[in-house]
Amino acid sequence: MNIQLKAEYEQFIQTLIATGRYENAEDVIVKALKLLKEWEKGREQWEEETKKKLAVGLADIERGDVVDGEVVMERLQEKLRKACETQE
Repeated sequence: MNIQLKAEYEQFIQTLIATGRYENAEDVIVKALKLLKEWEKGREQWEEETKKKLAVGLADIERGDVVDGEVVMERLQEKLRKACETQE
């Protein structure tokens, strides 16, 4: 496979090789692809978890098991106030 890279990416790869952590461009690209594969797997897992949470939330709404928006905002403001006090 022959691919063309922008000059900035070629320079980045050469910089990584110069650190001694990688022997050649293929090592850099293999590492990058492994990281991309892990990231994609994590993204897919996040999407599945989010779909499940949405389903639970929608079921709660259908049952009428909800909290008034003003109550939610008050709770969030209280959490924010406490967090600010902790940082001081």
